[in-house]
Amino acid sequence: MGPTASGKTALACALSERFPLGLISVDSALVYRGLDIGAAKPDAATLARYPHALIDIRDPGEPYSAADFSADAQAAMQRIGSAGRIPLLVGGTGLYFRALQRGLSSLPDADAGVRAQLAEQAAVIGWEGMHRRLAELDPPAAARIKPGDAQRIQRALEVIALTGQTLSAQQQGGRGAPFPWRVLKLALLPQDRAPLHARIAQRFDGMLRDGLLDEVRALRQRGDLSPDLPALRAVGYRQAWEHLDGRYDAAELRNRGIFATRQLAKRQITWLRSELDARVLDPERSDLLSRAADAVGWFFGVK
Repeated sequence: MGPTASGKTALACALSERFPLGLISVDSALVYRGLDIGAAKPDAATLARYPHALIDIRDPGEPYSAADFSADAQAAMQRIGSAGRIPLLVGGTGLYFRALQRGLSSLPDADAGVRAQLAEQAAVIGWEGMHRRLAELDPPAAARIKPGDAQRIQRALEVIALTGQTLSAQQQGGRGAPFPWRVLKLALLPQDRAPLHARIAQRFDGMLRDGLLDEVRALRQRGDLSPDLPALRAVGYRQAWEHLDGRYDAAELRNRGIFATRQLAKRQITWLRSELDARVLDPERSDLLSRAADAVGWFFGVK
């Protein structure tokens, strides 16, 4: 686990050279086909040498939830374990890790009718007005959800409409069966964020050079996608979409993309610090691989 641009994929591939591992991606953007450059998806050569499960398994127009990930990841882990290898999950989507290990509360499926009603109401009072309504009905959820996050506001109000209970109350409910695997958590947490910030800027510049805007143009040309879809709310894609809408120039696109990526990394680091049972590794140390390998070898009793 680790923030974006911390070197998770490189370390996972290096470890798989030393141990009988099977890689599973834990990334909410990499599940989508066509999100390659902006999602920093491993290139074809890397994936050919180090196959990752759960990459390119959804169309960008299709939803993919934490519950979907949990089910898919457990199936992939079972296949890897049955083949005599150790599953290695690699990525930065904390919600996916948490859903897999701790489970999710039983929430109702999406209801198209209720969502249509909520969208009609939002068209009248705006999503900030809907957020104020949520604050009256479910203050803890409203405190977590930003006023501009239409998708999550809609979901929280939808749960209330369908169940008569708040999202916050239901998320405190049962979590299902215990996770059946022994777990070693390796968290890449830089002590000094300056190198991480520099890599974030360098990587975003590289994405722009490699054709991020062309990638987003191709997605726009489909005609059935919008920046409000979960796939295109990924960092970099929203900013590129807004740039192509003419909302700001190329320099502002770069600034906004880098800033949004740094904010993502900050949120990921904050979440990782709550994982108190994780073994923390500084990605800037020259002995990163040997320290990670020692941890894996000791935990699983392999060399």
